[in-house]
Amino acid sequence: MQTLIQDLRFSLRQIKRSPGFMITAVLTLALGVGANTAIFSLLDQALLRSLPVRAPEQLVVLSGTGKAWEGHSSNHGAGVEQSFSYPMYRDLRDRGTAFDGLIATSPAGVGITRNNASDFADAEIVSGNYFSVLGVSAAQGRLLTASDDTTPGANPVVVLSHHYWQTHLGADAHAVGETISINGVPFQIIGVSAPTFQSAVWGQVPDVFVPMSMLDQAIPGKGKRLQDHTDRWMNIIGRLKPGETPQHAQVAMAPLWHALRAEELKAFGTKSQRFVDEYLTRSELTVAPGSRGLSYDRESLQKPLYAVMGMAFLVLLIAAVNVASLLLVRSAARVREFSLRYALGANARRVVQQLLLEGMLIGIAGGAAGLLLAPTCLRVLVQRLATDGPSAFSTTLDTRLLTFNFAIALAVSVLFSLAPAVQLLRPDIVNSLKQQSTTASGGTLNFRRLIVSLQVGLSVLLLVGSGLFVRTMQNLRHVDTGINTSHLVTFHIDPLLSGYAKDKIPALHQQILETMTTLPGVQSVGATNDAELADTGHKGNVTVEGFTAPADEDFDVEEPSVNATFFHAMQEPVMAGRSFSEDDDATHPLVAVVNESFAKHYFTNPAAAVGRRVASGGGKNLEYMTIVGVTRDAKHVNLRDAPTPTLFTPLKQTKSVDQLYLYIRTATPPEQTFALVRQTIKQIDAGLAVDELRTMDDQIDTTLSNERMIELLAISFGLLATMLAGVGLYGVLAFSTAQRTREIGIRIALGSTRLGVSQLVLLDVLRLAGIGVVVAIPCSIVLGRLLRSQLFGVSTADPFTLIAVVFLIAMVALLAAVIPARRASSVDPTTALRAE
Repeated sequence: MQTLIQDLRFSLRQIKRSPGFMITAVLTLALGVGANTAIFSLLDQALLRSLPVRAPEQLVVLSGTGKAWEGHSSNHGAGVEQSFSYPMYRDLRDRGTAFDGLIATSPAGVGITRNNASDFADAEIVSGNYFSVLGVSAAQGRLLTASDDTTPGANPVVVLSHHYWQTHLGADAHAVGETISINGVPFQIIGVSAPTFQSAVWGQVPDVFVPMSMLDQAIPGKGKRLQDHTDRWMNIIGRLKPGETPQHAQVAMAPLWHALRAEELKAFGTKSQRFVDEYLTRSELTVAPGSRGLSYDRESLQKPLYAVMGMAFLVLLIAAVNVASLLLVRSAARVREFSLRYALGANARRVVQQLLLEGMLIGIAGGAAGLLLAPTCLRVLVQRLATDGPSAFSTTLDTRLLTFNFAIALAVSVLFSLAPAVQLLRPDIVNSLKQQSTTASGGTLNFRRLIVSLQVGLSVLLLVGSGLFVRTMQNLRHVDTGINTSHLVTFHIDPLLSGYAKDKIPALHQQILETMTTLPGVQSVGATNDAELADTGHKGNVTVEGFTAPADEDFDVEEPSVNATFFHAMQEPVMAGRSFSEDDDATHPLVAVVNESFAKHYFTNPAAAVGRRVASGGGKNLEYMTIVGVTRDAKHVNLRDAPTPTLFTPLKQTKSVDQLYLYIRTATPPEQTFALVRQTIKQIDAGLAVDELRTMDDQIDTTLSNERMIELLAISFGLLATMLAGVGLYGVLAFSTAQRTREIGIRIALGSTRLGVSQLVLLDVLRLAGIGVVVAIPCSIVLGRLLRSQLFGVSTADPFTLIAVVFLIAMVALLAAVIPARRASSVDPTTALRAE
């Protein structure tokens, strides 16, 4: 222990004597450690961390396989297999024996009015046992219980999320007991959830929790969902009994699942054998571990987060290599010191211990600095992700992240300390004591060259990845959507959420459309019940008169309802036939407009589609519509997907349209229309809430939040890695040039020109950078295949990206060589030879 303390004191003195070296090494390491800690925090929260509930390891997520289905299904993004009807949930909960409890959950958008101010909010519709099964406590008041989930419509109570309570009610302790209006219905606030709990569905940040018994008030106009076996709209999470495993629970629930499916099958009537096989024989209830909760977003975030984590790790590796290179330079200047220690009887263990201690001190200091940097990086990332409402990501670093931070710092410090330790295990004692150490050994210099080439290679990997993501974003931003997004304003209203009766909504919609058309600067107004380029869509099957579909065809189409001026507002040209008119209402024959993809699939060309008849859905008693026009294809769901076959119907001929998405084409800057829109809606009805009021370009940017995050991080990491590689190149060139002072002096004395000496250095740096580039380019193409799903319109061997990266590395290498080359060319041969 005394020896260790002595070495520690000596290490501190050595570091104190070289503050510039210490600052450079610590900052270099802090950048790598801080970036990795921030990125790992996102990855941990999204993919690894358990829910903040009681015994999360006992939670499971239920899924029901079986392709055949009849009725309606809403998967919210989690997958249709994880969607269940309420009657199925009730039967599994009441008749199942493998669980301590099953909870039901489903998201919903609601309108909240408080103090005469209305706004949209995110609600989670939950079963009464939701909080008790999860084991969540209340921050204020009480939480929902089974007694709050009894007779439909009899329990108008609500629990606020802690975030909503703080941001909208100012953390008012007297809010419990207050009454607010949800969709025009009075609800009493009974409590506030715990600050650490957001939802059993990771990624969801609900504002309020509403009991399942109040479903019709929270999601009005959806029919008898609590009794309908054919409407799958909710997810189920369970808690296993102590000692039970998901595998045993799945086996135990199989007979009940089969029996319940058989009961439902009888209610469907006579079905084909194929339908029976898919619905019953090949169907099973799966029970999967659910400690992390359910998620609608995890799958979409998984690959981007792993890709970014890989980039952050490469930056850390480059930083570690750079610090190792710095230590190697420093140790080269200490060869005589360690040779003297060997001569006085020191053994190899003491030498290695000394160097490892110095490295660990740098690692700890770098970890501490990285810890200071990580929260800032994390806040920036979370802000970039939270483009539309509160983020599910926390900006707080917990104990696990602190452990991760210092584990990385210490591991790296040990690794980069080994390089000088190996070099100094057996120095040339005789020459070192004679002070003949000004000439670097070939092994040392070659090792440093290898390290720098490795840095360059890693930088190339990051730069290629950065370039591919930048090219992807450029392609997405310039992709032809089929609509003109310039000078287009969009917003959303849902009168049902403001207490309107269904029969009053069509007149309100018409009033809003007519009023918006009269606003200054407005050229046209489009309206639809299915948002454009919002990562959502309403799909269904259709029946085309005279078309016999293949037996195995699974072909769904988009089915939006639009107003007569929709195509004009969106500037979607009609290729054949005509657009809708104001006369296409309930008193006239049913008509439809299809897009180019629809026409080609069913009729081979647009012109052949006009005049043909089509019906929504299948079976008997269909209401056929006559196709009167064909529009050019336009992207509907997102920028990545190809245009979807679409069947447009007139709003005036659609039986039930509740929510409406409006698109206003303006002649003036679109932002100037925002205040007019809000003022106009308030004049029509102050209780109507305007949601998602933004330009169409902003709407598209919102759907690209993941891509923009990856682009930002990729560019940041790529430039940081390049900077570190440039520092490494400069270091090795400065070191090698200093060691070759005598050689350069002799060359100049024998007649070599200053330009010739400079060329030696420049060729040296190009050789070092070239080795790294030649090795890294093929590796980047191979590794780029892992990112293929995140790319758009660009290959992993994109020539433009590869040429740009090579050019950038060449420029950095030449810049790194400028000062060493200048120093080499200015060597005075007389002074150099006299020094030797």
